[in-house]
Amino acid sequence: MENLLGLLRIHVKRGVNLAIRDISSSDPYVIVHSGKQKLKTHVIKHSVNPEWNDDLTLSVTDPNLPIKLTVYDKDLFSADDKMGEAEFSIATYLETVKYRPKVEGGLPNGTIIMKVQPTRQNCLSEESHIVWNQGKLVQNMFLRLQHVECGEVEIQLEWIDVPGSKGI
Repeated sequence: MENLLGLLRIHVKRGVNLAIRDISSSDPYVIVHSGKQKLKTHVIKHSVNPEWNDDLTLSVTDPNLPIKLTVYDKDLFSADDKMGEAEFSIATYLETVKYRPKVEGGLPNGTIIMKVQPTRQNCLSEESHIVWNQGKLVQNMFLRLQHVECGEVEIQLEWIDVPGSKGI
């Protein structure tokens, strides 16, 4: 990939108050799309508050390409049911990552570098923090699912430099 800027690790932590799509619960999993890339978490049986703790890694060639997260309910005998979706941008996070060399080594763990407010243009359900943590800049997000009656998904973004890539 000659246009590779680096890798984005998306740690899909958990779902909160997801919609019920089976009789009394759901069997949720998450699909993350960016451009032509599509990645999937494992299925959690019988839960509307699943703990996935799955790491999904995307190759990033365009920092302005939105990332779409869709939650589904796994069904055995019919098509999987959609349980909501959220879309988010990584542009602000990547702008912050550019300044990483200036903050490396000088900040204590947990230092908030930037705060991102929820707006009508993003799916944030609360303020998101870009934080210096264990020598890395990470962004923690709670995403409110759209086109569904309820549900949020908690994720964390982490940038991974790739030797020989263009970088950001």
